[in-house]
Amino acid sequence: MQHAANILTALIAGLHLYILVLEMFWWDTPKGRRAFGMTPEFSAATKVLAANQGLYNGFLAAGLIWGVSLGEPGNSIKVFFLACVVVAGVYGALTASRKILFIQALPGAVALAAVLLA
Repeated sequence: MQHAANILTALIAGLHLYILVLEMFWWDTPKGRRAFGMTPEFSAATKVLAANQGLYNGFLAAGLIWGVSLGEPGNSIKVFFLACVVVAGVYGALTASRKILFIQALPGAVALAAVLLA
């Protein structure tokens, strides 16, 4: 079960690295605007804020990678960062877009459950 928990956690880390790229580098591009449903004017006006947001997603990914790299001794680290992912996803779903619940919070909760059961 530990192996599955590490795989799920690594997938969540990968998701957050992808979100980092979207928010920090692709926000004001057609791909970024499509991903977040934005107009060119809105993406241009919020580019700096999005880059900051992307950096936070990078920190989540870094923490998850750190936990996975430690194996079972890193379970408490994985639990902390996965809980942060779930909380951020729920908050984002309540304040920004309901789809964040399914893109971020639910996968994070599944990985969190796997770590707790490992």
